[in-house]
Amino acid sequence: MSGRLSRSVSGKSTGRSVSVRSSGSSSGASTRGRLGVGLVSVPQVPRPDPRAMVLENPEVPERKRFCSRSDCGAPVGRARGDRPGRTEGFCTKCGHPYSFVPKLRAGDIVHGQYEVAGCLAHGGLGWVYLAVDRAVSDRWVVLKGLLDTGDQDAMAAAISERRFLAEIEHANIVRIYNFVEHLDQRTGSLDGYIVMEYVGGKSLKEIANARRAPDGRRDPLPVEQACAYGIEALEALGHLHSRNLLYCDFKVDNAIQTEDQLKLIDMGAVRRMDDDESAIYGTVGYQAPEVADTGPSVASDLYTVGRTLAVLTFDFQGYTTVYADSLPDPDTIEVFRRYESFYRLLVRATDPDPVRRFASAQEMAEQLTGVLREVVSLQTGRARPALSTLFGPEVKVTDTELFPLPDGEVSRLGARPARRGGRPPAPAPVPPALVKSVDTPVAALALPVPLVDPADPNAGFLAGLMTSAPAELMSALAAAPAQTVETRLRQIRARLESGDHQGALTSLATLDGERPDDWRVVWYRGVAALVTGDFEGAALAFDAIYDAFPGEAAPKLALGLCAEVLGQLDNAAEYYRLVWTTDPSFVSAAFGLARVRLAAGDRGGAVETLESVPESSIHYTAARVAAVRARIGRRTAGPGDVPFLDDLTAAAGQVEALQAYGLDPARREQLSAEVLGCALDWILSGGQGAGSTAGGRVLLGSGLDERGLRFGLERAYRTLARLAPGGEERIELVERANRYRPRTWV
Repeated sequence: MSGRLSRSVSGKSTGRSVSVRSSGSSSGASTRGRLGVGLVSVPQVPRPDPRAMVLENPEVPERKRFCSRSDCGAPVGRARGDRPGRTEGFCTKCGHPYSFVPKLRAGDIVHGQYEVAGCLAHGGLGWVYLAVDRAVSDRWVVLKGLLDTGDQDAMAAAISERRFLAEIEHANIVRIYNFVEHLDQRTGSLDGYIVMEYVGGKSLKEIANARRAPDGRRDPLPVEQACAYGIEALEALGHLHSRNLLYCDFKVDNAIQTEDQLKLIDMGAVRRMDDDESAIYGTVGYQAPEVADTGPSVASDLYTVGRTLAVLTFDFQGYTTVYADSLPDPDTIEVFRRYESFYRLLVRATDPDPVRRFASAQEMAEQLTGVLREVVSLQTGRARPALSTLFGPEVKVTDTELFPLPDGEVSRLGARPARRGGRPPAPAPVPPALVKSVDTPVAALALPVPLVDPADPNAGFLAGLMTSAPAELMSALAAAPAQTVETRLRQIRARLESGDHQGALTSLATLDGERPDDWRVVWYRGVAALVTGDFEGAALAFDAIYDAFPGEAAPKLALGLCAEVLGQLDNAAEYYRLVWTTDPSFVSAAFGLARVRLAAGDRGGAVETLESVPESSIHYTAARVAAVRARIGRRTAGPGDVPFLDDLTAAAGQVEALQAYGLDPARREQLSAEVLGCALDWILSGGQGAGSTAGGRVLLGSGLDERGLRFGLERAYRTLARLAPGGEERIELVERANRYRPRTWV
């Protein structure tokens, strides 16, 4: 993966900063059915008996005892010599009181309604208790108390939960039922408790820690399972953001999987977006670096999801120290080396500059889902396509543009005919290449086109344009109600299509100066660079788009094309493979992969790729034709060349089968002539050996010997002559048929 195009994978974007105002992005509610979005099966976590979760001896380990005052945090309750640490007392640094003793015991009745069963855990803001709601069907609930009621910040956090969290209803967020007060008979203090839904299951931290390698080290979660968790968490965060709320402290401790659902459980750090006064809660290693100075934001919430994904998917040593604000070198992390798109997603989600992160939870979820589709496709070999919210389909091109043959290739594939009655001809010269270089401008303009931003004033006007001819389109665009960004982008594309490259570059430079960080402008910068031959500049632009949208196929397809024209065959093959494996609707990725595999000498791989184009594709016939030519082109034949005989037989079978798929007669006869001509070359070059390999075989209705193949070639060329549109071409084909015809008495 390193050495890709314009950069080694280093986590630093090589393109200019790309803003991500995602035109065409969907805004509807998620239609997911369950954890894993139908792409991956996540092991279920059984819902345990609530009583079994109660702690027998609730204690806070000394190593986890700290002063609760937000501006202190000093260690408290620690042992001195042989004397154990105190569970209650005063901080020796600031004098603030502390207590780690549960204030509620089994059997206590809180607010005359909730019967305490015992302690479940101790969190950042105090003890968490299990209780039975005697007023509502004896349902299990959780009571969350404060660390100590003397801390105003902690109390304010609880009050803020009571004010707005009770209104939050979302499948991935724990329900807040009530907020009650309880008089502590022991101390006489009036304590507050949040009453919330009981969520039985395991936290992501418990799930991750339960996986251990034989040497005792934590075995990271499969990346696809972590992605499934991330998508669920983003659904929940997106709902909070839509209510003008920030979660602030997402991490592996604060999400529980119960059966096949993920829920955020600790809502103590949630705050309103416009709250500039409440204490900020977060966790080192998860919290975004700017929070201490500028406060939390949507971008900082998304940062915590990126960090959580990192903690789950590899042994992230030093994530709270050395790498508190960064990611390790990807060359040292196996999951990053294997899944570049996943790495790029984490890089963007945790970018030090919050402006360069994902713009919303929905956008990050869409890209993470795209990455998950790619990961699952690579693992299973089964494509997982989906419609993009940013790009349309690739633009249709002709078959010859997908798999172009060098000029005159057809005539060179056949044997060089001898004069009738003359000596057997020498083998035909081996063609220099099976496919010529791809037509880069055509391929660039065939790349997927960014969808029109529905918020653009001219969106309706552009959707109603009926013409596609560049000249007519330019006239229609000039008559647009207003010159908007979308109209100007369409004009740039029309100029590129018409060959007015200078005009397109001038218009693009103007728009680039006005909106240098608009991703659509960057995309067209890459397209224009490809069309005009600036391949390295194109790679930089598309690489920046890949950084911004790691779950999209379009930038990978574009990078594959850049790598191909730059001669980086390994990189090109990898990008084409990523796209084709994930989404077979991008058939140009299959042809591109076949082209670079042939160029690298992998004939079998090229044929396999071309024959993987499904029958449902409009390019199925073209792919099978290309597979035939891949089997027989540019190869030498010698005695005992049985593999070539196998390819000849397979190629002939494909030609016969293509007749059922609407291959027109002229193309079929032309392809037959190519196969028969290569077979004749093979026979005349000694490929038959002692006659044991080919004897008695039939190829396209012709015997697999010199006489039979010559008759077959004569028949093919006479058929082509009858189908030829012009007299001169017809004469040339008849002459060719006569030269191939073997000597006969009639």
